[in-house]
Amino acid sequence: MFAFFYTLGLHLLVFLANIVALFHPKTRKWVEGQRAKSKKQGAKGKGQEAKGKGQRAKKDLAFRGMMPVRESKVFWVHAASLGEFEQGRPVIEAIRAEYPHARIVLSFFSPSGYEIRKDYDQVDEVCYLPVDTPRNVKRFLDSVQPDVALFIKYEFWYNYLHELKKRQIPTFLFSAIFRPNQLFFKPYGGFYRRMLFCFNEILVQNEASKHLLNSVGYASATVAGDTRLDRVVQIAKQAKSYPEIEAFKGTDPLLVIGSAWPDDMEVLIPFLNQWEAPLKVIIAPHEINTEQIQQWQKALKKPSERFTVYGLRFGVDGTPLDILHSPLDILFLDTIGMLASLFRYADFAYVGGAFKDGLHNTMEPAVYGMPIFFGQPYYQKFQEALDLLQLGGATTIATTQEFTTAFTEVYQNLEIRQQKAGSCYDYVQKNAGATAKVMASIRSAF
Repeated sequence: MFAFFYTLGLHLLVFLANIVALFHPKTRKWVEGQRAKSKKQGAKGKGQEAKGKGQRAKKDLAFRGMMPVRESKVFWVHAASLGEFEQGRPVIEAIRAEYPHARIVLSFFSPSGYEIRKDYDQVDEVCYLPVDTPRNVKRFLDSVQPDVALFIKYEFWYNYLHELKKRQIPTFLFSAIFRPNQLFFKPYGGFYRRMLFCFNEILVQNEASKHLLNSVGYASATVAGDTRLDRVVQIAKQAKSYPEIEAFKGTDPLLVIGSAWPDDMEVLIPFLNQWEAPLKVIIAPHEINTEQIQQWQKALKKPSERFTVYGLRFGVDGTPLDILHSPLDILFLDTIGMLASLFRYADFAYVGGAFKDGLHNTMEPAVYGMPIFFGQPYYQKFQEALDLLQLGGATTIATTQEFTTAFTEVYQNLEIRQQKAGSCYDYVQKNAGATAKVMASIRSAF
């Protein structure tokens, strides 16, 4: 009964999304992506059915010793959005390295993931995940024919999970984290609990999550950690150099504000306007919106510029052009893909999102070792944020005054700054290695 109403609700969601798409660009991209995937699957349907029969015949012949077995594994990896993709990227690339002939299909639910990573070269296909209706699920799985299904952090789709279990396809959830207030652990959460038992194994970030799963009878939980730590270690090793940023920073301390939302800037702009000691600042908005950046520039009393404009001061080789310019204190990052590498130049980091939508990736600055700040209260579901607060490497603030007090302390006291930086760096190094544990679980499926 619950499954019927769940599927009915999804049909209603699609209907409403088609209406919202008329006015909302992001929703429109999602709707268009769903339509494109549906047409593609429809076109492949008959051919895939014939191909499936042929493959079954080959397997039968191979079983009887009449022909050699030489087949590639098929991995289906699903990420809700861009953040989950970056979290799962070390696993995808480990699969590609260990199974070079495998076919890897990467699906996204959100346009923010698909649009940015649709050309990702470590997989064979990138697509939107079709809406979780029984018909869509069967068509998708018939088309992909996965040998293993991998879900990153969360995304619990009832029909997909039950069909995967029905087909006896090994299914894993990794870098997962659970909290007591989730529906899985409520007396009335039986519908949601059934989805947990569709996973062959759930690899969680911490012991608390494992304990919660055990409390509802799920015994196949393993504490493996968070693959995001492996990703930031990987990024740090491959971090790009930016002569423009080196020139901008000079010899001054640098504060990098990553994934800034308007709520974050309401707290930070008054601080920046009253701060008098030497300090360079790079601000990376959560969403690149030129109009929003211009509004922030007007609110700031110090000279600022967008990176795409500032970059015109340099030649193609990164060397400064021989022209005069006014001093610059604040730089707005209006490009995609630079932020993770830019933290290498930072002395302090502020990570946005915790005032409203949810804290963004604190591990990106932590891997380089520096004091980290973020807002509140929406950081509680991020284990690494809680750990960094407990270790003293991070500080959470609610007001401009709180940030000013906390920042002044680490700016003026080098010993405290180094202690906080060391706590962040050591945390990442000690807790990396989740990818190897996920790969061990994948091997056990074959």
